[in-house]
Amino acid sequence: MFKILVVDDDPVIQLVLQKTLRQQGYEVIMSNSGQQGLELARQSSPALIICDWLMPGLDGIEVCRQIKAEPRLSSTFFILLTSLSDVDDRVMGLDAGADDILTKPVEVGELLARVRAGLRLYQAAQQLQALAQDLQNQKERLEAELFEAGDYIRSLLPAPLTGSIRSESLFIPCKQLGGDCFDYYWLDPDYLMVYLLDVSGHGLGAALLSVSIQNLIRSQSLPDINFYRPEDVLRGLNEIFQMSDQHPRYFSLWYGVYNRAQRRLTYASAGHPPAVLISGDHATGDLQVQQLKTRSAPIGMLSDSKYSSAFCQIEQPSRLLIFSDGGYELKQTNGEFWSLDQFIDLLTQHACANRGLAAILPEIQAITGSETFEDDFALLELIVS
Repeated sequence: MFKILVVDDDPVIQLVLQKTLRQQGYEVIMSNSGQQGLELARQSSPALIICDWLMPGLDGIEVCRQIKAEPRLSSTFFILLTSLSDVDDRVMGLDAGADDILTKPVEVGELLARVRAGLRLYQAAQQLQALAQDLQNQKERLEAELFEAGDYIRSLLPAPLTGSIRSESLFIPCKQLGGDCFDYYWLDPDYLMVYLLDVSGHGLGAALLSVSIQNLIRSQSLPDINFYRPEDVLRGLNEIFQMSDQHPRYFSLWYGVYNRAQRRLTYASAGHPPAVLISGDHATGDLQVQQLKTRSAPIGMLSDSKYSSAFCQIEQPSRLLIFSDGGYELKQTNGEFWSLDQFIDLLTQHACANRGLAAILPEIQAITGSETFEDDFALLELIVS
């Protein structure tokens, strides 16, 4: 049963409206003043209000304004009764928020038709509000689940290395979940494996693929693959993760194996930005900067991709920085895109100053004028002493 509030200081009109509306099966609440009408509206939350315009004290226009200003009552259908027939008066009433205006003396048939139309609109508004609330609840649940999944993915990242080889990292998804991932562990006491990958796209799909690859490499489950040979690992992954066969995603990867006894790094990359090796005296700024990269297509893009390894010697001390393109494919505040070379210059400056990776983040944010990234960004640093 719909609840209707009638606000009018005329006892005759009150009686007529009350009798007419109750005969139609509506629950009717009566008020003889604007102030009382407001209080009853707040108490009872009616579906529809019929309110006289001209009343002593709080008039109908002000009652309407206050009703429409309250979020809980704003969808209540408001019919304004008036003896004023001027067009400007009607415009004033509609501007105040009235949904409909009826001129006195009221014709009962027209009133009931307007009430039925108003209640249909009120019902539709209530359904939309319920739908919007349901969507909001689902959105909040989904966001909570995504944040929980994000925490789980971050928990899979390796603990920092300590000792003669130390590690530091930044991991910043552009959304709750991202497709960037990195890992490192000792294949044996002398060989350290390290990689960083970047799955195309963002969100849950990219994150799930990223975790699958991480688990596959961590468990060394690639069949007939020598994990000491980077080109073998890239070939094995490319055979398994062809985007045309399993999913519409591909990924770039930089994979390296460091022999600490020989101080030799063997590496290969698949469509990934170069790793940066910074060696020399950081105190004097006499540094050598090398870009470590082998040319080949991203994993999963071409079934017949060929992969090869390269190697370099690691002088003492050195910093190896591996990153995804989300850290430099950014638009600056002047509208121009930042470049890879500019990003490497920033990394080199921080190496000279011997600052941690956390200090790089606010500088990138200042360059772009934004605290968020349009793409996932991962940055891994290995410091070899």
